[in-house]
Amino acid sequence: MEATAALEACPHRPPCPGCPRYGEAGPDARALEQLAALARELGAAELLPLQVESLPAGGHRHRARLMLRGRASSPKIGLFQEGTHRIADIPHCRVHHPAINQIAAAAKRAIRATGAAPYADRPHAGLLRALQIAVERASGRAQVVVVANSPRAEPALAFCEALAREAAPLLHSLWWNGNPERTNAILGPHWQHLSGPESVREELGGVGVHFTPGAFGQSHLELAARLGDSVDGWIPDGADAIEYYAGSGALGLRWLARARRVVFNERSPDALRALALGLAERPEAERARAELAPGAAGEHAERARAAELVVLDPPRRGLDAALLAALCDDPPRALIYASCGLDSFLREAPQLVASGRLRLAELRVFDLFPFTAHVETLARFERVLHPSQHRSAR
Repeated sequence: MEATAALEACPHRPPCPGCPRYGEAGPDARALEQLAALARELGAAELLPLQVESLPAGGHRHRARLMLRGRASSPKIGLFQEGTHRIADIPHCRVHHPAINQIAAAAKRAIRATGAAPYADRPHAGLLRALQIAVERASGRAQVVVVANSPRAEPALAFCEALAREAAPLLHSLWWNGNPERTNAILGPHWQHLSGPESVREELGGVGVHFTPGAFGQSHLELAARLGDSVDGWIPDGADAIEYYAGSGALGLRWLARARRVVFNERSPDALRALALGLAERPEAERARAELAPGAAGEHAERARAAELVVLDPPRRGLDAALLAALCDDPPRALIYASCGLDSFLREAPQLVASGRLRLAELRVFDLFPFTAHVETLARFERVLHPSQHRSAR
C-alpha cells in the first residue's frame, strides 16, 4: 500500500460532505475489519492481512457530478450538504482534477453572463440543475454535460454557448441533458450532443476504452487501471469468459487478445454504445471472439451455470437475484467478483460458498474512493474439487 501524500487543508469542510475522512491514509478501517471478519467466516484466514492497493490522493477524481443552485447573480456549484438540498459550494476542491474546478468556474461566469437561473428544488423552478464533468487523461480536456430542467434543449442553448466560450481551451465535448421531473436522479432521459467527440477515450490495459456521457466510468482512473491489471492476471490464456455488468468494457476488452471467447453482458444502452466503440478499435480476430449479451444480468443467468469463468462487476446494490441463484446452484470453475458495494458483497459472498462447491481463494481491497467509507473489493472464488474429481483431473 502506498501512503497518502500530505494535502493542504480543505477550504470547504465543513459543510461539504464529500470527504468525511479527508487526509486519512488508506481505506476505512471499519470496512477492512468487516472484510477480514468475512475472510475468517469463509475459512480463508490465510488471506489475512488483506492486500490493499492505494495511491497518493489529491486531484485524483477525473469525474464529478456537481449540483447548481443559488441565483444567477451568485450561483453555487457543488454537493448537497448532509441531509439537505442546500449546496456546499466547492470552487477549490482538493480531490478534483484541476480541470473540473476550472470548468465549474467557467460555468459560473456563463451563468452570470446569460442570466440563466439555477434550479430551485421546492418550487421546481429554474433552468440549470447540474453539471457532469469527465476529464480525459490523455488530452486533459473535459466532457461536460449540462443538465437542465426542461424537455427541450433550446432554453439552455444560450448558456451552453457561453460555457463553450468560457471553457474553450479545456472543453473536450459539450452535451445537453433534459431532466424536467421532480426527482433525485441527476440525469434525465433527453439528450443532445452539442459539440466535440462522442466519447472520452482512455487507455486501460493497453486497449482503448470509450465512455459516452451516459455510461458509467470510474472517477479514480489510475487505481481502477490497477484493479483491471489484477483481474487480467487471473484470466488464463484461451479462457472462455462471460462478464456480467460489463459496462463500457473497461475490464473485458483487454482479454480479447488471448481469450477463446468473451461474452459481454450489459443492459445500459449508453454503455453498449461505448462498448461498441471500443470493440470497433480491436483487430478483426479479437472482434470475432467477442459476443454481446444485452439486457439485464438476470435474463442471462443460465449462461453462468457451470461456466468456465464468470466475471462480475455489478452496481452497489449487488447481483440480480436470478444470477446469484444460478451461481449458487451450479457454480462456474472460477468466479471473479469486483464489488463497489461493501454491504452487498458481505451479504452475497457467504451465499456463494454456502454449498461448499466454491471457496474464496483471493481477496484484495482497492481504495478507489479515498477519504470516504467506500471500498472496492476484488475477490476470486474457485470451484472445490471433491476426491472423485481430483482423480478424473489427473
